[in-house]
Amino acid sequence: MNVGDVMSREVEFIEPEASAQEAAELMGEIDVGALPVGGAERLLGIVTDRDILYRVVASGRDPVSTRVRDIASRPVISCRPTDTLNAAMDAMAANHIRRMPVQDAETSAVVGWITLADISRTLLVGSSGLQQALRELTEA
Repeated sequence: MNVGDVMSREVEFIEPEASAQEAAELMGEIDVGALPVGGAERLLGIVTDRDILYRVVASGRDPVSTRVRDIASRPVISCRPTDTLNAAMDAMAANHIRRMPVQDAETSAVVGWITLADISRTLLVGSSGLQQALRELTEA
């Protein structure tokens, strides 16, 4: 199975000049832990809930005046729609990330977003052995 089979095709971006507070509000509204910074054609970074926690809150910075561009994680680790789920998981594990933008191989435009939750859910649903083991655990 490939990333393109599992990824979310709806990606919400945040502008680099937005405040950390605006990023946190948007994350809460759409219930996500990270936002790509910029746009589909110009991915500048990724801002995560942890970036806001550690680079703003824990550092005592003002979330209203702190710009997303100043706290976003870089470089951006991404994958392609044609990558296997195993390759995506390997990249996530090697870089200690839980979410990745999916970029078109030719244009580098962001065409999707994949998370460990997406991958886990897909692998769980597709694994009859794992489902049987979980059934046995819960019925015991």
